[in-house]
Amino acid sequence: MSEENIKADTSCCAYCGVAEVDEIKLTECSDCDLVRYCSVKCQKEHKSQHQQECKKQVDELHDELLFKQPESSHIGDCPICMIPLSIDQTKSGVWSCCSKVICKGCAHANILREEDKKLQHACPFCREPVPSTQEQCDKQMMKRVAANDPVAMRRKGIQQHKKGDYRSAFEYYTRAAELGDAAAQCNLASLYEFGKGVEKDGGKAVHYLEEAAIGGDPIARNRLGRIEGNIGNTERAVKHCIIAANLGDDGSIKMMMLMFRNGLVSKDDLASTLRAHQAAVDATKSPQREVAEEYDRLFHH
Repeated sequence: MSEENIKADTSCCAYCGVAEVDEIKLTECSDCDLVRYCSVKCQKEHKSQHQQECKKQVDELHDELLFKQPESSHIGDCPICMIPLSIDQTKSGVWSCCSKVICKGCAHANILREEDKKLQHACPFCREPVPSTQEQCDKQMMKRVAANDPVAMRRKGIQQHKKGDYRSAFEYYTRAAELGDAAAQCNLASLYEFGKGVEKDGGKAVHYLEEAAIGGDPIARNRLGRIEGNIGNTERAVKHCIIAANLGDDGSIKMMMLMFRNGLVSKDDLASTLRAHQAAVDATKSPQREVAEEYDRLFHH
């Protein structure tokens, strides 16, 4: 039975051609889902004929997922004002009590409310009193870690990373990555890339960068673009840069400009990417956030 016929009719075993009936159940190829088999024996016998088409389909499905534009970055929206958070982490903060990322606009508005009503300083989201010491903050974070909170796990990993305890950082990043935390996956890729806390492995580094990119992390996406560009895969590099820029990543805009000057990106593609990038940045703005930024400029600089 030819591969072409199999694609049109999966009601028969790809190797022996037996049809699916009550006593015979066919199972799909676990990798590509293109063909079905009546037994493990038939699947093994057909492997040499099918593996090329199988790999091609797997690669196509992987790229379809990898190069799909995420609806938003991995950071998401502020849980209070529901406006998209900027990928510039200086414009928001993580609260150790609940692991919520709150924009500075909402945090500043909360401070003004507390001052007006003479209230104790508390988290803008869960209203838990703000700890007065770093030790208390760490205890709150570890409570969240114990509750299987991936954000807290990643933050603990970062803390250990900064201390130079890469093995411990690897363990926390891994736990968070397994729960789908894109930023933890990106951090895990760095450990594999440089062999810190784990054996150096470029393949695993790329794997976790791709997982993070699919999850909406523009930093991971930018790094993938650089990797592809360095090995001459210009088309894939451009795709990564466009997706990251569309999420508001400034670094990817710089890469697009450089590739445009080198004749690797068309004027139309650059123009549309610049517009999409600006739209993503504008979507993170609000009058409340502008007030908070102005306050920071006046009193913290």
